[in-house]
Amino acid sequence: MTARTFHHLLHWRDFKLKVFSEGIIIGLFSGFIIVAFRYCLERAELLRESIYHSVNMYTFEIIILIIGLGLIAFILNLIVKNEPLVSGSGIPQVKGVLTGHLKMKWAKILVFKFIGGILAIGAGLSLGREGPSVQIGATVGQGISQLLGRLKIEEKFLITSGASAGLAAAFNAPLAGVIFAMEELNKNFSPAILMSTVAASLSADFITKLFYGSTSAFNFPELPILPVNCYIYLIGLGLIIGILGGFFNLSLIKTLELKDSIPLPNTLIIAIPLLLAGLLGHFLPQVLGGGNHLIDSLNQNYFPISLLILLVLVKFFFTLLSYGAGVPGGIFLPILVIGALTGNIYNDLIVKIFHVSPYYSNNFIIFAMAAYFTAVVKAPITGSILITEMTGSFSHLWGLITVSTVAYLASDLLKTKPIYEALYDRILRKNIKPINEKETMILIETVVCLGSEISDKSVKQVVWPRHCLLVNIKRGDLDIIPQGDTVIYAGDHIFALVNEKRVVGIERSLCSLAEELNYMPE
Repeated sequence: MTARTFHHLLHWRDFKLKVFSEGIIIGLFSGFIIVAFRYCLERAELLRESIYHSVNMYTFEIIILIIGLGLIAFILNLIVKNEPLVSGSGIPQVKGVLTGHLKMKWAKILVFKFIGGILAIGAGLSLGREGPSVQIGATVGQGISQLLGRLKIEEKFLITSGASAGLAAAFNAPLAGVIFAMEELNKNFSPAILMSTVAASLSADFITKLFYGSTSAFNFPELPILPVNCYIYLIGLGLIIGILGGFFNLSLIKTLELKDSIPLPNTLIIAIPLLLAGLLGHFLPQVLGGGNHLIDSLNQNYFPISLLILLVLVKFFFTLLSYGAGVPGGIFLPILVIGALTGNIYNDLIVKIFHVSPYYSNNFIIFAMAAYFTAVVKAPITGSILITEMTGSFSHLWGLITVSTVAYLASDLLKTKPIYEALYDRILRKNIKPINEKETMILIETVVCLGSEISDKSVKQVVWPRHCLLVNIKRGDLDIIPQGDTVIYAGDHIFALVNEKRVVGIERSLCSLAEELNYMPE
């Protein structure tokens, strides 16, 4: 252990204050960049709409449109070929960096993700801004960490902070950004990570509000409270959405596998959904782009059920094709749109069949969004908090949690992995390898659960993983340098130094020691 590392451990409270202040800096920079990203996307979407409105179905204009879309496909292929880690959502790539499997060239990825996201989403592909925003925020966190000369120990905190800031700025949802970083990216509610992510998310949200105001991402004013006797319909909605979400996961992975097996130039593969976007721009423009305007229109206009079915089917398959092309863009927003459309269909059916009051139509739309997100991502807390913040109503949290929990359980019937874990596994199976660096030591942290294998035992009684050095125990505000006779209690945060190349296996072993034991009845 270096003297510098030991200094950090002895001054844990100072360390938390430092990552908190660094989180503020990361949030401010991320906020400005994501605001610029959102602004450019809005300009690109307005340009796209004006082009489709002005272009008539004449041969010359169609040829010009095809050439333009082909040029975009060519540029996107160059971007992805030059830096493979900018393809797709970006969230699985951030997970790979946090686990030590991948290495990002932060400046290069920031620029390419910014430009590639604007081209792909602006051209009409059914992709969202949130995935690119998360990865852009993560690159800001990594860049600031390296510019300040921070240790690898701190870099994980700052990358996570940047990722949470990216989601917060993308959706005006700071709390969801924090929860997403904890539940999905780190799966760890460390106090230091919590402080830095809160600082980054709030700072990024502050910058976003300066430019976009304090309005919610979706326009659902004056949502009524769903009566308790209607919760039985939430159970049905959760079951249906859960199965459909699991089917989406299976379909997306199959689409990516099919793309890998097609012996076509990558530029042509990218051009196919782009040309389809050009066709849909004339006949069904509602399905283009992320789709947040389509969600707002469900609240403001009446859609016949036949049109809703057409929209949800086209949006579903167009999202598969768009993401399958491997260009920069996320699935966060498209799956919310698919959920909202499905919830509207479900509401129309129960109104006609069971005579449920149409007064609660918008409730089922927002509940379906949370349920579909949960079924696909397998992050029910994030889904509930995200939709709560995006609709600006905290009075429906109980209903959101209920439908999300049911959808989570229903999606498990298809035995599908969370989508970002499945995408992460695909990246690791492909020949994308981390940049070789000299060996460094990483500080990992885990929380001791009540009833775990190591709770109420002394340090010398525990069989610790090999190549793992226990260096600190955090108990409330007390820092304890562990000795052989030091007793470990439930609720303690234990810190260990491990070699960077062994971090994943050791972290799993350490977590299994600290997790609650599951006793099976004899």
